[in-house]
Amino acid sequence: MPQTAAPDDASRGFAGDSYGAPLPFGLHHLNRAMNALGTLWILGLMVLINLDVFGRNLLNNPVRGVTEMVSISIVGIVFLQLADTLHVGRFTRADILLDRLKKTNPVLADALHATFHLVGLALMVVILLASWAPLVESVRIQEYVGAVGDFQLSVWPIRLITLIGLSSTALCFLLLAWLDLGRLRARLTTGGAK
Repeated sequence: MPQTAAPDDASRGFAGDSYGAPLPFGLHHLNRAMNALGTLWILGLMVLINLDVFGRNLLNNPVRGVTEMVSISIVGIVFLQLADTLHVGRFTRADILLDRLKKTNPVLADALHATFHLVGLALMVVILLASWAPLVESVRIQEYVGAVGDFQLSVWPIRLITLIGLSSTALCFLLLAWLDLGRLRARLTTGGAK
């Protein structure tokens, strides 16, 4: 008598995790747009750095403020791309245990994913709350990088981008935890646990 294989998670409608899934309210589209903007920003910096090198070496006339623009831009780029990095599952983490648990104990894997996302949400909220006062102060004192009379660049736009990136990442953590908990509940109610 031939043995029939037990239905796997895919045939029951369960995904292995929430990464890459469409997010409610179309947040994944916003995350991708912010990621694309960060990538364009990187390309712009590459052009600026090359212009500075050529201007410095060929014309003996460097582009002013390149060092300041690059150093402050790195922060903005990271926070623009943070939410999409989370959404597609590219955050740094140890996948060895989770990948094994997805096969051997998917209920525990879903619970760990949800826990990871809820802890990430808490961390993003703490950083977000701690970042608000520096933004307000930066606007109040008109904080800048550079030197007076040579090159000045306001800092508050980067601080605002940081807050926007943190907010989007926190919302992404919340929605991923919600999807994880929904998948966990479905597994428990339909017998999806092995």
